[in-house]
This record gives sequence, C-alpha cells and structure tokens, in this order.
Amino acid sequence: MRLSILLLIICLIISPALNAKQLAITFDDTPRKADGYFDGPARAKALIENLEKHQIGQVAFFSTTQFLDQEGLERMRLYDEAGHIIGNHTHSHPNFLETELSTYQEEFLQAHQLLQQFDNFKPYFRFPYLREGETVEKRDGMRNLLKENKYQNAYITLNNYDWYIEALFQKALKEDKPVNLQKLAEMYVDVLMQSINYYDQLAIKHLDRSPKHILLLHEMDISALFIGNLVQSLRQEGWEIISPEEAYQDPIAQYQLPQPLKYNPGRVGEIALNNGQKQGLWHYTLDESYLEKRF
Repeated sequence: MRLSILLLIICLIISPALNAKQLAITFDDTPRKADGYFDGPARAKALIENLEKHQIGQVAFFSTTQFLDQEGLERMRLYDEAGHIIGNHTHSHPNFLETELSTYQEEFLQAHQLLQQFDNFKPYFRFPYLREGETVEKRDGMRNLLKENKYQNAYITLNNYDWYIEALFQKALKEDKPVNLQKLAEMYVDVLMQSINYYDQLAIKHLDRSPKHILLLHEMDISALFIGNLVQSLRQEGWEIISPEEAYQDPIAQYQLPQPLKYNPGRVGEIALNNGQKQGLWHYTLDESYLEKRF
C-alpha cells in the first residue's frame, strides 16, 4: 500500500499536469497609436505600473518599428527598462496575403535591425494578423529566413478580438459618449476569459493536455486599464502567469502545420484543424457584431 502511494507521488512529480493552466502574456503592435484615453507615455506608465502591481512578471511586446519616432522610442525604452521582452512584428505590419515574399522579408529584416538597440530584444517573430503564408513559397520562405536569423515563431494559442473592443471604446470617446469603465472592464474580462477557457479546452481535446499557453493582447488603452482585472480573474480560476520564454519551451513550439493556411486561428487551432476539426477554430467572441452588441 505504501509502495503504491509512493509510486503515485513520484508519477505526479515527474509527469506534467494534464491541465496545468499556465499562460504567458504578449502585446502586439507596440508602440500602438495613442491619442484617446491615454497618450503614449501615460499608457506605457499605466501598463507598467499595473504589470508590477499585480506581480505579472515578464511579458513580451512585439514592435512594429515604423512607429519608432521620438515618442515611440521613449515608450519602447520604458518597456525595455522594465525588463520586458521586445520582439519583432515587422516594420509596417503588412498583410502577408497582399505582400510579395521578398517585400515581407525586407519588412522583417528592417525591424530586426532597428530592434537591436533594446537590451531585452529577443529573436521572437510574431506574424502580423497571424498570417504565416498562404502558399508553400511564402510559408517556407519565411520559415527559412527565421531559421537563418535564429528566430523563433512567436505563435499564440489564445486568440481574441481585444483590438475591436478598443476600437469601440475609442469611437465612443471621440463621439463624447459616456463610457462606464467598470462595466467595460467586466465586459473585457468576461469576453477574454470565455475565449481563454475555450481554447484551453480545445487544446485538451486535441493534445490530451493543457499546453503552456501564449495569450495575444495588444498594446492599447484597455490593456493598460484592465490588465489587472484580467489577471485577477485568471488567478481566481486557477491560472498561473508564466514568462513567454518558459511558454515557448512547450513541445507545441516545434509543431508545424503541414499545409499552408490563409487565415490562422493560432497554434491550438492549427492542431485542431490538422486533426480534422473544421468548425470552431475561432471562438464565437471573435466577431465584431457580437462585440458591438456587448458594448
């Protein structure tokens, strides 16, 4: 009896939990346009303060380098000096579906050169719109370029439309419509938690485990305002916040979808698609009309 209990304890120690509920936080489009609720410096200060206040630890900011003017550089330096990872998100955020491979590769390389100035730059590349190439030529062209420059594909597993909630918020501000920030925070957290839990269950269905997840967010006013609310809700539901570097050690980092894909739902969606699932690769909250009704 004692031997059986001892073996069970050993198995629990050496075997990864099937549903560990771990995720890393990443922000795309940094430094993103800021002329609404916050200006750029105020947004960066609020976001950094809330990351520290809620003991979130290291996150990643994927930079679109065409916005590295004086203010943009100052904002990026604040994130860098706070110890957060700076990653590559191309120079001007091109849509790969509408861009030739050579031009797209130049975008990557231009951003790569500009990002060397940051102490916490890491060779992670986040594809704009998550589009990795709809043809074999484009897909393999970028895969080879990333390998040549010792980059890792900074895929995501937890998809959402936080950017559209931000668009609705900024539109309301410009039209001088009253916005109840408490109710907006509740909507933001509810919508994101629904998609997070959905993709985690989708992963368990197709992997028989919960991987180390990567959450896609954007560097926006609602992110600075409500990141603490989101993390509180995550922790209440048993989630642990980990660093992006730890998350990208998960075995699914080595996964490559066999066929080119025009629209990418994220790594979990890729795996589900390859396993034969055709529907439900995007959660129902990833819909502009749905979010308009909720807002």
